[in-house]
Amino acid sequence: MKRCNACDEEFEDRFSFCPVDGTPLNELAAALVGHHTPRDTIAFATDDVALTNVYSTRTPREFQVTMMNSAGLLPRLAVELQFVAYQLKQAWPQLKRDPTGFARREAVEMAHRFKRTVLTRDVLTGTVTAVFLVLSAVLSLILLGRAAPKHSDVAQTDLEDVIQFVAFDVPNQNDPTGAGVGAGSQGRVGFDRGKGEGSEREPKRASGGGGGGLHDPSDAQNGRPPQPSAIPAPIPKTPPLNKMTLPEAGIDIDPALWKELPMSMFGDPRSKSTTASNGPGNDGGMGNGNGTGIGEGIGNGFGPGEKGNIGGDKRRPGGGGIGGAPRGNNPNDPDHVYTGPQVDRRARVLSKPEPQYSEEARRNLVTGTVVLRVVFSESGEVTNIRTIKSLPGGLTEKAMAAARQIRFVPATRNGQPVSVYMQLEYNFNLY
Repeated sequence: MKRCNACDEEFEDRFSFCPVDGTPLNELAAALVGHHTPRDTIAFATDDVALTNVYSTRTPREFQVTMMNSAGLLPRLAVELQFVAYQLKQAWPQLKRDPTGFARREAVEMAHRFKRTVLTRDVLTGTVTAVFLVLSAVLSLILLGRAAPKHSDVAQTDLEDVIQFVAFDVPNQNDPTGAGVGAGSQGRVGFDRGKGEGSEREPKRASGGGGGGLHDPSDAQNGRPPQPSAIPAPIPKTPPLNKMTLPEAGIDIDPALWKELPMSMFGDPRSKSTTASNGPGNDGGMGNGNGTGIGEGIGNGFGPGEKGNIGGDKRRPGGGGIGGAPRGNNPNDPDHVYTGPQVDRRARVLSKPEPQYSEEARRNLVTGTVVLRVVFSESGEVTNIRTIKSLPGGLTEKAMAAARQIRFVPATRNGQPVSVYMQLEYNFNLY
């Protein structure tokens, strides 16, 4: 029988290594793991002695024995648990006799084992390599993210439309570019100095509107509206020099609400722009709407609204006589438009459809921001749309169309719904 000095177990003579921890049990095993053996060691058989001498003359190499065991997992686990129990049983007398010293020795031994494991050449190299690869991957992702191109091939582009809502402050309600739809100072609508709403005998509220443009980059020019007429036609930047023989075309507006303003050019009297322009809208009118009218609406009328006349919403003739101009600055006026700080509760957006990219803008890789000034009305509709900053390629029109589809809960003041100015920003980006 052979005894292992490491685990204090006995094994049969045929074992050359300890089955538990691989400790050499004879001279030949010691030579295999790299221990020098004197030439006059104990004699084995002739072949064993020759093999011992050969290994003893070579340079020692690191060698670890791998013990293969075909037993199942549970039996091997049981063996290991028995070994742990045996080790604890062997260590118990020392622990009981000198707990402090035993703990110190075990700590030192564990530190030595950890040091030998960590400082092993392969372990240290592998650890450094793994850390280097992880840091390289993180740095590459950061650099690639910063260097990502903003534009790519049109066929592979993705559209990101961001809509921002910012309260817009209008310092002067009497400004002709403000909430009104005329150019005077008394009535709600119209261009003269009256408080009526139109030619109808009985007083009633006028409504309607129009818009247009020729895709010009700047806002429509400041000027006078053409004469009232049921004949729609594109509005020129300058009036004709010679008197026309045919009936004159103009905008669809109640004559009681129109006035020959002292301006040499056709245009929007609310505008501050002095650049010759029909505006970014469509169909030949002036403004940023659609039609042969003037303003931000749709049709042949003037201002916000649809299908002609003036006053907002859908076309309806008004009554009561000659009309004045924009809403006054009386905060008790039900048509007064407030700024964000003037209301008790701001408008709450329920849905805000995103604008679509136009094909023209996509082909030309047009990007940027369209800024619109609008009114979130007390009726829950977006009105008085004006362009603060436009983009070519039809993106301004796309933004305006999206703005008209916004649904919201109106702002309130003293418990009552009121209209409030808002600024909309639509960011068009191609990635």
